[in-house]
Amino acid sequence: MIDDCLKVIAATVASDPTKYSEAFLGRPNAEYCSWILDSEKWGGAIELSILAYYYGREIAAYDPVVIYMEKKFSQRVMLIYDGLHYDALAMSPFDGAPEEFDQTIFAVQKDKTIGPVEGLALNLVKDQQRKRSYTGNANFTLRCGVCQIGVVGQKEAVEHAQATGHVNFQEYR
Repeated sequence: MIDDCLKVIAATVASDPTKYSEAFLGRPNAEYCSWILDSEKWGGAIELSILAYYYGREIAAYDPVVIYMEKKFSQRVMLIYDGLHYDALAMSPFDGAPEEFDQTIFAVQKDKTIGPVEGLALNLVKDQQRKRSYTGNANFTLRCGVCQIGVVGQKEAVEHAQATGHVNFQEYR
């Protein structure tokens, strides 16, 4: 599934080099397309927007500060952003239900909400924030999977990657 999404993103970006210019992507279009196809990489708002239009669903990404959402469709999926990556939010019909019973797509109502589920999602996000379950981009600790050097924050990780070409990092505490 993830590889399919990466292919959709790369194909969309490659198909419109004017819209997805170097100024917009932060790198040349072809370089970005190669980069995003690497499953070790992750994206953000650009990629979520492309996937929202491709699948014809709103994508709401909740984090402690910002809610990103494409508001144009009759269904919504929800993600929670922990400072490093996105996880799907799902609603289980009952405790102990098999994962395949989880609901991940919700109907958008006339008031542009998804009803009581939206409140549950927002409460979960607030609870995670209160528990400090989020990873701040400036202070998380990573270890390079290639040379095992520890770095702190996104800035140091980017600097290490640029200096060494290493892009395989794991979070550690």
